Amino acid sequence: MVFGFFKRRRRRNLRGQPIPPTWRSTLTHNLPVFRRLPLEDQAELLRHVQVFLAEKRFEGCGGLELTDEIRLTIAAQACLLLLHRETDYYPELSTILVYPSTYIAHEERHLEGPIWEQGAQHLLGHTQHRLGAVILAWDAAKRSAVNSSNGRNLVLHEFAHQLDFEDHATDGTPVLATRSDYATWSRVMRREFKALRAADEAGIPTVLDTYGATNPAEFFAVVTETFFERPHALRAVHPQLYAELERFYRQDPARYFAEPVEIN
Repeated sequence: MVFGFFKRRRRRNLRGQPIPPTWRSTLTHNLPVFRRLPLEDQAELLRHVQVFLAEKRFEGCGGLELTDEIRLTIAAQACLLLLHRETDYYPELSTILVYPSTYIAHEERHLEGPIWEQGAQHLLGHTQHRLGAVILAWDAAKRSAVNSSNGRNLVLHEFAHQLDFEDHATDGTPVLATRSDYATWSRVMRREFKALRAADEAGIPTVLDTYGATNPAEFFAVVTETFFERPHALRAVHPQLYAELERFYRQDPARYFAEPVEIN
């Protein structure tokens, strides 16, 4: 209880500090969605970034020299998912590891039944429950931040997983407010996940990246990307899915995102 009081006070003090003047120019250049946000949301986002950068450790890997641009561009995207909500700033996360580009990870991959495959994978980003870290390729993170209309965003994807982890499970369901919210979320997500898997198997074009058909956890991460990057298309084709994300994130990106509705 006492610890919680001091943590809240420390965060309040961090959010009250002056915003460095270079932050706005960096985000305006690197993160088009920042320019689209209402001014009050921009201010809230910057305050969240102050806390995030103070509490999370960034490490450069593979020879990458960390810069303020790298930290800020990643932190702002992560904090976009926290607007308008009570947040503990990704409590399962302590470190962001940043590589200059694609990196190689050695891991086991489940195939079927008792069969597992060991090998190296070339990755752009990764996180998992209890890892305590998000791993990102900087060139991909910056590229997906700048190109904010293709429905794919590496940082949003990996930090959506972190939200999923907050209930100590990896099932595509973040912490929700009420039992009724859980029931509605489960019904909508299960139906939409099943529809995406069917579309993937049939080769039918979809608004959602079919990587979301892998499992419910990847589905939540993929629909989060689409919600923030192609909100008009998502709302047009999957209105109930959009409504669930709007309720959870307490945001309506379609209000400020000038995106043509293209169904492909």
